[in-house]
Amino acid sequence: MNRPIIALDFPNKESIITFFAHFPVNESLYVKVGMELFYQEGPAIVQWLKSLGHDVFLDLKLHDIPNTVESAMTGIAKLGVSLTNVHAAGGQKMMKAALKGLEAGTRLGEERPLLIAVTQLTSTAESEMQKDQLIPVSLLESVVHYGQMTAASGLDGVVCSALEVQAIKAGTSPNFACLTPGIRPTGSAIGDQQRIVTPGQAREIGSDYIVVGRPITQAVKPYEAYQEIKNQWNGDY
Repeated sequence: MNRPIIALDFPNKESIITFFAHFPVNESLYVKVGMELFYQEGPAIVQWLKSLGHDVFLDLKLHDIPNTVESAMTGIAKLGVSLTNVHAAGGQKMMKAALKGLEAGTRLGEERPLLIAVTQLTSTAESEMQKDQLIPVSLLESVVHYGQMTAASGLDGVVCSALEVQAIKAGTSPNFACLTPGIRPTGSAIGDQQRIVTPGQAREIGSDYIVVGRPITQAVKPYEAYQEIKNQWNGDY
């Protein structure tokens, strides 16, 4: 059964301990550690989550010169994360350097972490992209271009809206992984996301991974909310 990735958008470890208290002790989760948590707690938070038996998506969206990103990725690989990412806007040289760094840091006998690239943030509207980034094409064209550039760089996939999955796979490969945030169960608040779908819609469209935050982390009953979203994601009704 595929697990939705839970976005641990908390300020500190203590908040996560409180959140995990709602889950069975032996429940193996796939969790996302983003900038807020990582910059507060450091690499130790990843090591702690792994010690509990959870898979970790380290979501730092690296975007810097190739040498810096390569070195950073070598360190990230040594943490033993399952998945990490960069910004596709950094270009092919940077993405290839990131992949090289991950491979160099992966311990002998272990699998390299999956490496994906952010296309356009799911909080970004087309008009905002065109105005702020001076990109004259449509949002979909920009996302597909970034997806093709990512595939050409040898990465495993992209972060994108589920609404863009089919176009990306058509422009790259059916096996090119698409991880989609902006997932909201029916009736949930949209929040700061612009391009959203339900877990079931994401599955039908062809998303390979989904990331869900507030509908689980801010639920009155987080474990029940997680189970419901997992069932929708897997088509178990």
